[in-house]
Amino acid sequence: MLGVSEQRTSGQPPPAGTGGVDRPLLSLALAAMLDEVHAHSGAVYLLAPDQPVLEMAVMAGMPRAFAAPWERVGLSAPIPVAQAVRERRLVWVGGEEEMARRFPRIAVVLPYPFALAALPLATGSAVYGAVFVTWPAAHPPVLADWEREHLTAACDRLALRLERSAVERRPVLPEPDLLAAPPAGGAAGTLGSVEAARMVQRLPYGLVSLDLHGRVSFANAAAAGLLGLPAGELLGTRLWASVPWLNDPMYEDRYRGSLLSQHVTSFVALRPPGDWLSFRMYPSTTGLSVRISRARAVAELGRGAPPPGEGSSPSSLVTISQVLGLAGALTEAVGVQDVVQLVADEIVPAVGSQALMILGSESGRLHVLGHRGYRDARAVEQFHGTPLSAPTPSTRVLSTGAPAFFDSRQQLERLYPSRYAVRDGFAAWAYLPLIASGRPVGTCVLAYTEPHPFPADERAVLTSLGGLIAQALERARLYDAKHRLAHGLQQALLPRSLPRLPGFDAAARYLPATQGMEIGGDFYDLVPTRPTAAAVIGDVQGHNVTAAGLMGQLRTAVRAYTTVGQEPQEVMRSTNRLLIDLGVELFASCLYLRLDPADSSAVMSRAGHPPPLLRRPDGRVRVLDLAGGPLLGIDPAATYPTTRVDLAPGSVLALYTDGLVESPGVDIEDALVELGQRFGEVGDVPLGELADCLVQRSTVVGERVDDVAVLLLRARGDR
Repeated sequence: MLGVSEQRTSGQPPPAGTGGVDRPLLSLALAAMLDEVHAHSGAVYLLAPDQPVLEMAVMAGMPRAFAAPWERVGLSAPIPVAQAVRERRLVWVGGEEEMARRFPRIAVVLPYPFALAALPLATGSAVYGAVFVTWPAAHPPVLADWEREHLTAACDRLALRLERSAVERRPVLPEPDLLAAPPAGGAAGTLGSVEAARMVQRLPYGLVSLDLHGRVSFANAAAAGLLGLPAGELLGTRLWASVPWLNDPMYEDRYRGSLLSQHVTSFVALRPPGDWLSFRMYPSTTGLSVRISRARAVAELGRGAPPPGEGSSPSSLVTISQVLGLAGALTEAVGVQDVVQLVADEIVPAVGSQALMILGSESGRLHVLGHRGYRDARAVEQFHGTPLSAPTPSTRVLSTGAPAFFDSRQQLERLYPSRYAVRDGFAAWAYLPLIASGRPVGTCVLAYTEPHPFPADERAVLTSLGGLIAQALERARLYDAKHRLAHGLQQALLPRSLPRLPGFDAAARYLPATQGMEIGGDFYDLVPTRPTAAAVIGDVQGHNVTAAGLMGQLRTAVRAYTTVGQEPQEVMRSTNRLLIDLGVELFASCLYLRLDPADSSAVMSRAGHPPPLLRRPDGRVRVLDLAGGPLLGIDPAATYPTTRVDLAPGSVLALYTDGLVESPGVDIEDALVELGQRFGEVGDVPLGELADCLVQRSTVVGERVDDVAVLLLRARGDR
């Protein structure tokens, strides 16, 4: 089972009176793991106490800022470490293209060539966390068996030690990330000898050494001259922070890409007013060496150079990365509840809050659209139906469009005394207005269990996320409205219930396609015309309102032609002419039956529709090869011959549309054989249960490209 251990994560202090693990357990295990498989970087995550969240405990080989969007990860998040925990197995991503295909949220933020393996830290009874390790782009696209064995064994050993720590109630103490120590000060310390330093100082091009954090640890005189700053002002700073014209996220991105992929990377930059400089980065596991020179072919290089940025901060790329990752998650939301779930899974862990509530604005009041993390439902219910004129923080931010941040309960209650009566168990809040296309659509409330300061950069990120949530929520509400409309239209056009027929029992099932509006042209109907009865099933081309409307017209027409006493072939000819006269340029398949309980038979006429299946009382199933004509709506002179079929008492006819047997990559003949086998193996069960069995595969698939309709008829043998 999936369990959360009793230990705290490395970022939390141990409880008073308990001794923690006295050695850097995670750091040593991670370092040994990287060394064994020659990996480049990695991290250890631990499950948060009482939360389905993975928290990064220690990272090695890269600055933690590289993984900022994933320092706290919900277990349902579609990223490798979460998948490794959910599925209790190793997850391998062999390169940049595979990452983009399987984990697009990571690829958006880290679009660099590298390989990654993620593994769970698990014993037989519980999961304690996860590990990921990365290799440079030169790693083969397939994980070697010896690498898999080393990684699995190392994670198993670490999981056992974590289990022992949990049993002994010895929490894992905080541990520092594993990065190369900064070089000793001065050129001599950096290069190993005074003479070597002198040689580098005499070179005509610039040389700069950066550590893993991007800080300058050495710069020769030529580099200082080209950059326009004394070497002393460069040491200990990041180039894109200390050199104004390099203050652009694009340049920091090149440094990150070079470190992560371990590829030599080049770019050119404009030093105002008109000097172009060429930068070439040579990465290693301890940092970067940068060669700087004047760029040749200035005009050609200038056209491909990124424009210099203004006003960016050293951490701007981290902020952009985080917003990009979360924006990518929100684009996957379809309905309102999808938005709520994604915000809970992706944004709440990323920003460190413990609870979420999303309120929608409708008819002058706030309505709770969804919430997570509130243990007392009454704390949420009181917000439902709040008038927009009420003096509450959730309505105030919506009316003003300005977010509100409350570091503590005292601060909130001082401004909103009515909150004294609301005891939700939280101590800090962020209220984010959800404004989409200039129109308020609701409020997002993030709650924290402890007092939480909101520095300016965090407020900026949360405000940006509020805008993304608003756009996703607006799209989701429109989708839900369209879905309700489509579902209502479909239900109105199909029979609400099946009438009782003389001599026959009936059951039907309908599943809309999962693509588009979830509405289509599949239809079925039963028409009692005592002493006989009629049954029809059909499929109008398309999955939209037009197809559904035409389906309703055809169903009505078939009913009318049946009621006036037309024979099956005449019903089909009349319906064909009607469809052509409507001029909609859509086709339809159809199967029509006249059922006669007096002699236990059926007369059938078919227009391009899949053949029905007949299961005899002894369980044998055969496909009825019926005569027929072309699809309805093609040839005004088409004829539709009939076939008479005997139906012994206990026989079952299965009528269906092509969505039941057609799917991408599956041969139609094989699908029909498999359907016949299921039909015959079910046995003598109630007709509704038999219908559920036939559509079961279509029900469990993730996506249906076509509608599915099934109509079953069982001969009773009475009249």
